[in-house]
Amino acid sequence: MRRTASLLRATAAAAALFAIFAGAASAAPLFGESEFTLPNGLEVVVVPNHRAPNVTQMVWYKVGAADEERGWSGVAHFLEHLMFKGTRTLKPKEFSEIVARNGGQENAFTSWDYTAFHQTVASDRLSLVMGLEADRMHNLVITDEQLLPERKVILEEWRMRIGNVPSAVLDQQVEAALYLNHPYRIPVLGWSEEMAKLDLAHERRFYDTWYAPNNAILILAGDITVEAARKLALQYYGKIPRKAVPARMRPVEPMREADTTVELKSARVRNPIWSRVYLAPSYHSGDTQYAYALEVLAEVLGGGANSRLHKALVLDQSVATGAGASYDPERLDLGKFSYYVSPRVGTTIDAAAEAAQAVIAKVLADGITADEVDRAKTRLQNEVFYANDSLSQPGNVIGRALTTGSSLADLDAWPDRIGAVTVDQVNAAAHAVLDGKTSVTARLLPAKPGAGGPERPLPPQTLPEQIR
Repeated sequence: MRRTASLLRATAAAAALFAIFAGAASAAPLFGESEFTLPNGLEVVVVPNHRAPNVTQMVWYKVGAADEERGWSGVAHFLEHLMFKGTRTLKPKEFSEIVARNGGQENAFTSWDYTAFHQTVASDRLSLVMGLEADRMHNLVITDEQLLPERKVILEEWRMRIGNVPSAVLDQQVEAALYLNHPYRIPVLGWSEEMAKLDLAHERRFYDTWYAPNNAILILAGDITVEAARKLALQYYGKIPRKAVPARMRPVEPMREADTTVELKSARVRNPIWSRVYLAPSYHSGDTQYAYALEVLAEVLGGGANSRLHKALVLDQSVATGAGASYDPERLDLGKFSYYVSPRVGTTIDAAAEAAQAVIAKVLADGITADEVDRAKTRLQNEVFYANDSLSQPGNVIGRALTTGSSLADLDAWPDRIGAVTVDQVNAAAHAVLDGKTSVTARLLPAKPGAGGPERPLPPQTLPEQIR
């Protein structure tokens, strides 16, 4: 739920489908989607799906935690909470009560690069939730009476979801070590010390600056036609005036000059875990020519039971209970590539780490095979079919793409682009990111050998990208 701010990470399917960069060739719509833009600048995407009489509305804003003012971390996520506290026409909590009364479900989430709000309702209730969402796009009311109690809520959320979870604490430290200057080093939820001082003036300024139709994307997926969507969008959102939204100013990330090791010991840790993380190009930043190949490389190294790391460390050598790899291309700026291992009882973390590094060294020395690349590409492309069976998945994939600089044409071209990746490109990408490059190594350990509490460490690729 939004109010308990459960930490969720998007699925590997969404990550695969989002794997895109600029310059797409013409391709058929991946989800059968259509798009148009209202006179006030609101982008609208419609994904018809008439298999059930339901529809999902999503409003994505092109702003997130990485756009916050320095020293005021947590503003974006806190505003997500405050968006449910009332408008000039709705009392606090009334938004959620109306949605629930009409049999709908609703939530929201914040990441470094975007903030999104969504509702799923019966088709004949779509106009109702469109009116509600359009209302809070420009009529939000924030007062200290609403803000101060909610500030206590997000601080408690930090204690429950971060402060009391060693793997989450370590993940924050890894991000802070990996990004030397970029705001990706600052948690989406915020640093607790700065969250405690969040105030009305900063929340109002963030809302007034970034929340505008010309900085938003409306996605309607489900039992609706393009014609009906256009009429409703004009009726409810078309009258909202556009604003002079500033450009997103992101600092340059300097070149890393040294390796870093981050270690955390806790009585709450049951199983240790070792990981290594590298800065990597995303689909929009850095050496983007390696992006598709890195997606395939991550699948070869960590995509299931037959992946290089899992097969070698878990099945063949029996030194680990889990091992894998992850590539994160879903950021407006530089992303990251990582691999990890969790040692089996009786195997030291150092021995497991050495075995994992040996797998990577063999990849760099001998290369990935053409058969591995072909099987990885097939698995990734198959995710398109699974996503098309979902009402909400297309909206998530499209929203993540459009808020981080991509177009629908880029998205539609993804299956062909991933299919065009060659074994030579994958091996070149591996050397470009992993061979002799600086990294951050993370070690999560029990406070005492053989002791521990209830937590089971999470592999790096499942740690939270977005906060609900």
